[in-house]
Amino acid sequence: MKVLLVYAWRFWMIVVATIFTLIFFLPVYLLSIRKEDYKACYFFIRIWAMGIFYGTGFRYRIINKTDKKIDKNQPYVIISNHTSLMDVMIPCILFPNHPLCYVGKKELEKIPVFGSVYRRVCVMVDRKSARSRADVYRRCAERMKDGQSVVIFPEGGVPDDTSIILDQFKDGAFILSTKHQFPIAVYTFVGLKEMFPFDNKKGYPGRVDIFFNDILTPNTPLKELKEKAHEEMRLSLIEKLK
Repeated sequence: MKVLLVYAWRFWMIVVATIFTLIFFLPVYLLSIRKEDYKACYFFIRIWAMGIFYGTGFRYRIINKTDKKIDKNQPYVIISNHTSLMDVMIPCILFPNHPLCYVGKKELEKIPVFGSVYRRVCVMVDRKSARSRADVYRRCAERMKDGQSVVIFPEGGVPDDTSIILDQFKDGAFILSTKHQFPIAVYTFVGLKEMFPFDNKKGYPGRVDIFFNDILTPNTPLKELKEKAHEEMRLSLIEKLK
């Protein structure tokens, strides 16, 4: 019976996502043609993300681990752990004043309707191509110089082994930060691994705890930045497990 309820809830999420995608497809598609219109485009992307997140039965609580504040006029490299599809919605909700650009898998552009917008608003990377991976930093830097912030999940994907609390980080976000001198906003999302995992037989609505860990400045070596970000996320995840 419990599994049937989970399937019904998951189906409801698909219904909600489909409705919001169809409603906002046209304005997002049209406003994504010119980079000058991206701020207006992001307004609709953000409503789309909020509709799916709240419409599926989620809410969130911010837990500040730092006194540092987000500057609405400063582009950031935004990083977090990655355990769920719903992770993608949260940065849009948290950043109303920072038009966001995501680094995403090229395969997702094949999804009907969604894919045609996805290829315009995201920086796509073909993980099988070294040239594509190397070119990501240049394209992200161009977006950030236009005033956008970039969202990167530094684990590079969701680990198949669900016992892994936090996978090792890839260098990408930290290369972008140190090479182009953009600060890194570090967040940890807690709860979605259980509430909305990639296993369709599991999940439930509820509250997500979001730790705002730190803003890291790119004036330290890449290795130190990566280690500090990883440790802060790891400690937040361990704190919630106690």
